[in-house]
Amino acid sequence: FLADLNEVLHERRNMVVERFNATPGLSCRKPSGAFYVYVNCAELLGKKTPSGTTIETDIDVASYLLEEGNVAVVPGTAFGLAPYFRVSYATSTELLSEACDRIERACKALA
Repeated sequence: FLADLNEVLHERRNMVVERFNATPGLSCRKPSGAFYVYVNCAELLGKKTPSGTTIETDIDVASYLLEEGNVAVVPGTAFGLAPYFRVSYATSTELLSEACDRIERACKALA
């Protein structure tokens, strides 16, 4: 079962990396291990939310994604990695795909 689980986790990792790299303002390197990715959100800093709030930090990005996209991510600041946020891919492919959709919509709504 470990070989099957490993294959599924690699597929999920690859999917989220591809999705984040295709989302305006985000970039992501493919990790070689773990169950999470760090997403660079530096290009979102300085942008305005639909309500007019300026995003200044990765903490602001995480708050915006939670409030507007209904997706919980962990600010990279918690790990000394600003301006990044962390996303776990240790969940179902369907939930990950929906989360990526929500993050993409939220990023596209920034001005």
